[in-house]
Amino acid sequence: MSNSFFGNGYPGGRGGGKGWPGDSMWEAMEQLRGQFEQKAGGRMGRGDVRAAVLALLAEKPMHGYQLIQEIQERSGGAWKPSPGSVYPTLQLLADEGLITAEESSGRKTYSLTDAGRAAADDAGPWEAPAAREPGHRSALAKAGVELAHAAAQVGRSGSPDQVDKAVAVLDEARRKLYSILAQD
Repeated sequence: MSNSFFGNGYPGGRGGGKGWPGDSMWEAMEQLRGQFEQKAGGRMGRGDVRAAVLALLAEKPMHGYQLIQEIQERSGGAWKPSPGSVYPTLQLLADEGLITAEESSGRKTYSLTDAGRAAADDAGPWEAPAAREPGHRSALAKAGVELAHAAAQVGRSGSPDQVDKAVAVLDEARRKLYSILAQD
């Protein structure tokens, strides 16, 4: 390991934290890898919880846990909203007069009012084009994991010059990815 990045005289070596120039890159790559290893598309926008709840309640009354499970199932496991996003949404919809809650056996079952039926969209957010094409997302996730593994390997065993070159490549890749989103 004397020719490795860890043996080049940087105080603390890998994991020692102080003085090792690749620490921040290593941490960033670990975070990136962790994000890609989770199911792609795990987060949806704030309005999506509302739309999903309304769409599901248009089908039948449900309680909060049922809503969470149904959203997860319909999105193919790509999206499971937290109780911290579903229950406040239910309260807001009730305050707006779009749903009513009926308590039975210690559980609140929610159903749409007439105003809620008018506001409900037939298509839930899980039916968006990206959600219907899981292959594209999984391919992106796989490529992201492979990129993170390669960058982490350079961070663990590359020379300072190799780390600098890897950072430049990653910076260029990031710019190119954002330019893809900027295109029509």
